[in-house]
Amino acid sequence: MFWVLFMLLAWAVAATACTRLCLAAVRAAAVDADAGLTHDLTLYEAAFLSGGPVRVAELTLVSMARQRRLLLAHTGWATVVDPRGRDDIERSVIGAIGPEGQSRIAPVRAGAAAADAVRTLADRLVSAGLAVPDGARTTVAAGVRQVRAAALFVLALGAIALSMPAQPDMPRTLVALWFALPLALTLSCLAIARVEVHPYSRWASPAGQRLLGALAQRTGGVGDDRTYLTSVAVRGVRAIGEPELRAAFEQRA
Repeated sequence: MFWVLFMLLAWAVAATACTRLCLAAVRAAAVDADAGLTHDLTLYEAAFLSGGPVRVAELTLVSMARQRRLLLAHTGWATVVDPRGRDDIERSVIGAIGPEGQSRIAPVRAGAAAADAVRTLADRLVSAGLAVPDGARTTVAAGVRQVRAAALFVLALGAIALSMPAQPDMPRTLVALWFALPLALTLSCLAIARVEVHPYSRWASPAGQRLLGALAQRTGGVGDDRTYLTSVAVRGVRAIGEPELRAAFEQRA
């Protein structure tokens, strides 16, 4: 009767995973209902929602370079021209370059991404319901992954149970049916989530994704500096048009 223990374990895993997904979806819907309705994204916010802390650092480097307050060489070096940062994030970039005023871009990008100013930006976006909390285990995306894993686990337990010696009082078809029920629960939960639940990106919540889409529409037809920086914020350094400036970010050493 070991198959009964496997069946109970399959039900427990499937029910737990599906319950977590449902609770995560309810919490996400409650936050998303009124999040960011009147919020206008700044370029820093758009960068974070699109690519996280590193994207914010890259945007700041590009912005300062276009204003000739920072020189970014194609060899991968950053040189400070104007040491006066206009906001906390620019000051974090200058601080990451160091007192000598020159540094490789890779460590500057990493240092600026880990600065307090970027963490404060992230906390503000999370509080507004526009960003996914860092390391949150109850997000919809994590819940979907857990249900997928539960479905595979149920399949594995069912296969083990069916491979055991047959019981004279329990046909294999009935054993398979008992395992098919929790499997059907997980698969139906995944199907509902695919239709009803908004997808989460790594950084932006559904409300944040809507604002990013609206930002792209508003700036799509204007060829000015803000449009350029918006493109960098949303798409990253691959949106940089200047070959030498793009080469500066491709240097890893």
